[in-house]
Amino acid sequence: MIEIDGSRHRFSGIGYKNPRQRELVVQSLHRLQAVNKIDTPEKGKYIMSTDAGETVTGTIDFNQSGNAYVIVEGMEDDVFIHQKNVRNALQGDTVAITLFKFKGRRTEGAVIEVLDRAKTQFVGVFQNIPHKDFGFVIFDKKVINTDIFIPKSKFNGARDGDKVVVHMTGWNDDDKNPTGEIVEVLGTPGEHETEIHAILAEYGLPYEFPAEVEAEAERLDISITDAEVEKRLDMRGITTFTIDPRDAKDFDDALSIRQLDNGNQEIGVHIADVSHYVRPGTLLDEEAYSRATSIYLVDRVVPMLPEVLSNNVCSLRPDEDKYSFSAIFEIDKKAKIHKQWFGRTVIRSDRRFTYEEAQERIETGKGDYADEINTLDRLAKILRDKRMKDGAIAFDRAEVRFNLNENNEPVGVYFKISKDSNHLIEEFMLLANRKVSEFVSVKKNGQPTDQTFVYRIHDDPDPIKLQALRDFVKQFGYSMDISNSKKIAESMNKLLQQVKGKPEEEMVVSLAMRSMSKAVYSVDNIGHYGLAFEYYTHFTSPIRRYPDVMAHRLLQHYLDGGKSPKPDDYIEKTRHCSMMEKLAADAERDSIKYMQVKYMQNHIGETFTGVISGVTDWGIYVEIPENGAEGLIRLRDLIDDSYSFDPRQYAIVGAKSGRVYQLGGKVQIKVMKANLIARQLDFKLVDE
Repeated sequence: MIEIDGSRHRFSGIGYKNPRQRELVVQSLHRLQAVNKIDTPEKGKYIMSTDAGETVTGTIDFNQSGNAYVIVEGMEDDVFIHQKNVRNALQGDTVAITLFKFKGRRTEGAVIEVLDRAKTQFVGVFQNIPHKDFGFVIFDKKVINTDIFIPKSKFNGARDGDKVVVHMTGWNDDDKNPTGEIVEVLGTPGEHETEIHAILAEYGLPYEFPAEVEAEAERLDISITDAEVEKRLDMRGITTFTIDPRDAKDFDDALSIRQLDNGNQEIGVHIADVSHYVRPGTLLDEEAYSRATSIYLVDRVVPMLPEVLSNNVCSLRPDEDKYSFSAIFEIDKKAKIHKQWFGRTVIRSDRRFTYEEAQERIETGKGDYADEINTLDRLAKILRDKRMKDGAIAFDRAEVRFNLNENNEPVGVYFKISKDSNHLIEEFMLLANRKVSEFVSVKKNGQPTDQTFVYRIHDDPDPIKLQALRDFVKQFGYSMDISNSKKIAESMNKLLQQVKGKPEEEMVVSLAMRSMSKAVYSVDNIGHYGLAFEYYTHFTSPIRRYPDVMAHRLLQHYLDGGKSPKPDDYIEKTRHCSMMEKLAADAERDSIKYMQVKYMQNHIGETFTGVISGVTDWGIYVEIPENGAEGLIRLRDLIDDSYSFDPRQYAIVGAKSGRVYQLGGKVQIKVMKANLIARQLDFKLVDE
């Protein structure tokens, strides 16, 4: 809103002290009012007219400057919304906007109504106003762009300075701030438990199980009975083992192997039979569906199932009889599948391997079960090679991991790199997921069954992002053929191989991943582009993923001769699971960011060589390759020149010097600040 009241103070705020300049502004405002571009709600105040242009709806996305863009379906470009015109919209809200089209300029807009709130619960710090009957919950600007007013009756035990969860109860158009109530006190900002709890609360994710759910889990009959074993295929006498991370406790999957008389191998992929214990209509099932996934934070796992199930009853621990749901294949030396069988089994794992132990047997050929592991490894490599030839894309990206002391303080950073033992497990899990999906979806004559199922789908890459990637990597001497799906996959794999070990590797891989669509759950199968599979599901991790539980139930239903349920029964379930998966991934990323900032607190003032990992109109993001920590250099802190953002070059450019800071470029930085509460690092450029 612009206010005109003739006072010098008002106009000095926008830089018009000269009376003639003020008069020109007033004349312009009158002209805009005459053509219905602005309204005057009261004397001296002007606002954009809601009748000024076309009205559309979309999702609003704020940046750190306070300005926003609205993503409108069917419009090629997002609509810019100046921070003065966002009204009472918040990040992710569905809004109605009016459009303003100016000749030679991008389309702009103004929010006229918030149609649907993306969220109404937020995490912030409570500020009690002294001697007043109210307070505010204040936020980091990237969380929410306003403070929330809290009347004293809604403090609910919060004290000044507490980190809290606040529920926004309303926001009238005439009010500067929304009103809310505090629903949970998390603790003191900066304390480890408070901050980890805050990460979960920010995404509306659970922290503990309700007492009644824990009680129901404790009452489960966990005995292995003769009556149940008789209904299953007994595979307890066959060599079986698990291969998992060193710190894993929830062993979802095991492999069995034995050589048949004809020289082929019988390989069993055995999955924890969660659906035997977690039945529809129970509190356990309702809670598992609500969570939809386990959440893997840096220092803990927030499980989908209570610990008595996830780490005990269902976990395929060695030397214990366990119920499992299995996919069993007869495979020859060329990894061709001759027979397959799906059904419920009982198994007994002989050995629990870590990935490191299995890798040692692959590399040396020595140790217990070395022959079996090497046979599986050889077949896995053939399966992987075939996938790659069929057009699968291999994003083998190193993952940041931390060495923590007894107080959960990060004392070291390292990168987890996938080796042959990881790929071995991956390939047999992919095989089981693919074959289960094909079994349900395709008749023996090759015709579709039209049976409802939960698929894991992955659409083709975004063509606009692909074109931008192709144009960008061209400056480094790389070429891409994006003429069709097969060529895209071939070019992508070639590019990922070519950049290995190069300074631009991390940046190119990051851009390549951003060009990909997101994999989701759906009852409508379109295949999985990244894996080059026509049919694919998630079947192999029911301890930590609810879609796998649904896949188990549907598979058993069809094995029992049941008719297909209506797909409508699963549409909302797959949408919910996809949404919860994204929230969990966001929380996991935030926990890594939190630990990186915590680690860098001990390196304030130190200088590092970094790589530019992002450029925006407010600053440069730089990543330190040796520990993966990313920090921001704000444009306002670059005082040697006036810099602007060039989106075509993925760069910021100096107006006078022409100096370019481009994505992927190396820079020297000094660590200036590590804000643990905001989970943000501030860097400063250092002259080389």
